Amino acid sequence: MGVVRVSPELGLLFDPIKGTISTEREDLIQYALDPLYPKIDRLDRIAQDMMNQLVPDNELMESYANRAKCSYIGGLYTNVWMGLIIGLVVAFVILISSLFATPAGVALVRAAVTHPGGM
Repeated sequence: MGVVRVSPELGLLFDPIKGTISTEREDLIQYALDPLYPKIDRLDRIAQDMMNQLVPDNELMESYANRAKCSYIGGLYTNVWMGLIIGLVVAFVILISSLFATPAGVALVRAAVTHPGGM
């Protein structure tokens, strides 16, 4: 916000933010920061949106309405399927290792692999 010139002849200025009257000097420059406030507010909203991305329940700034829990549900489905796949792989490895651990299991695998027709 700018200053109000109380008396241009005497060089008196009124600062409405501080509520003070002071003399105008040639060696001081005062910048108006009013055009920067909307940009600072936008950067604050972007920073808040970046913090919202860390929590899957929050709604993001550039997303459609009522999409607050889509990241949570998508992560849940992904983890269920990945857990199922990893569980099946581990079960297969345990099954194969238990078959090859005993001579009877090795004989069972050889009987399953060989064809009775002699092919």
